Amino acid sequence: MTGPRVLAIANQKGGVGKTTTAINLSAGLVELGATVLLVDIDPQGNASTGLGIDIAKRGATTYDLLVERMPLSDVVRPTAIEGLRIAPANADLSSADLQLMQDDRRSLRLRDVLRDDDPMLAGLDFVVIDCPPSLSLLTVNALLASDAVLVPLQSEFFALEGLSQLLLTIRDIREGGNPDLRLEGVVLTMHDRRNNLSQQVERDVRQTLGDLVFQTVVPRNVRVSEAPSFAMPVLAYDGGSKGALAYRALAQEVMARYRRLRSRMEHPA
Repeated sequence: MTGPRVLAIANQKGGVGKTTTAINLSAGLVELGATVLLVDIDPQGNASTGLGIDIAKRGATTYDLLVERMPLSDVVRPTAIEGLRIAPANADLSSADLQLMQDDRRSLRLRDVLRDDDPMLAGLDFVVIDCPPSLSLLTVNALLASDAVLVPLQSEFFALEGLSQLLLTIRDIREGGNPDLRLEGVVLTMHDRRNNLSQQVERDVRQTLGDLVFQTVVPRNVRVSEAPSFAMPVLAYDGGSKGALAYRALAQEVMARYRRLRSRMEHPA
């Protein structure tokens, strides 16, 4: 297995904890000894803000990476967390769909970047891509560039309906250019075990997808909500909170799956 494992954090529905998961999963993987690059391709740039990259001092962004073809090493910035770097985003990305309209390879811009020989990729274990809350050209770029998709799923009534649409998109991406793309798993977020609806959604999702659903369930937790305003992952903001413990557990599950996959590829039966 060569190169970093590329994980897209995707859900076309907003407000499901996608960016929160991207930030805290990345931080959790770093705690486990991994080196991680978080690629922010959401024009809202919330992952960048949540890791302390001031919008006024953001400089080169993933807009420059995808539209202007700037080298990855010119875009990536360090964060306050050693071992975690970020390719930040800003609102310029909102025009990327239109600006790339005439490019035959417009859907492959990010894949081209992550398959390049840029020294920035050397030594990375994971690239985590924070996708926008839509099935736009930017999300398609992420899915075509990724090894797997991790789906945060809010424990609410319409959760499975939105998941079905995303799974159809993943199938289309497999058929249309990335046959090795897999579903890394679904993680339930904003879960309230005291709420009958949350419990019913969890039962339905586990019955439908089985082992594809992570054992970790991320609870509703005020510390998770507070952490971005301090430009910190919740793991750093309040490492003993229920939210931090959940994201550590999620990182451990992702790391375990990564190690099993790497072992199978290095020692095929």
